[in-house]
Amino acid sequence: MSSPLAASPHTAIPHNASPSTDMAGIHITDIESAINWWRVRSPSPDGISLAAEVKKLAEIYALMVYFRETECDEDTMPRAAREAWLAWYDTTPDTPCIAICSTSQGDDLCKGCGRTFDEVQLWPEMTPGEKRATWRRITIESSAWRFNRYAERAAERRGQPAEAPVASAPTAQTDRG
Repeated sequence: MSSPLAASPHTAIPHNASPSTDMAGIHITDIESAINWWRVRSPSPDGISLAAEVKKLAEIYALMVYFRETECDEDTMPRAAREAWLAWYDTTPDTPCIAICSTSQGDDLCKGCGRTFDEVQLWPEMTPGEKRATWRRITIESSAWRFNRYAERAAERRGQPAEAPVASAPTAQTDRG
């Protein structure tokens, strides 16, 4: 039985409810990050009421939790929730590239950023949901130089120990072109 998330025209279809594998899923952690970003940006004036953007994102988040979904479809997300999510998305780095692309040397997986050859080539055409899914995968894998060799050097320059964990998901805009 499919979840009611797919039945309502006002809620996002869960990522796994459709037979198509072409839709990009927005992970629940990105919805949560967007909610928290909006809560800081538009705090409650009375400690009870929520900003409109937080309400719309919270509706999606609550349904995802209730139906135990980890992703929702970015294309069927209600417009107001999608716009609120995209406002948060625009504050994140666009590309994980660190300008050391081993796919140009024939590697199937870039040693610098962790993206596949196809992800590197198709990046400009990818949707925000597809880009975030790639960011999530490479962050979880944490095998690319972006998460170890160069992250360690950056930590050392800031006076932190080289073994400091730095493989968290990106949240600040640093290299959007």
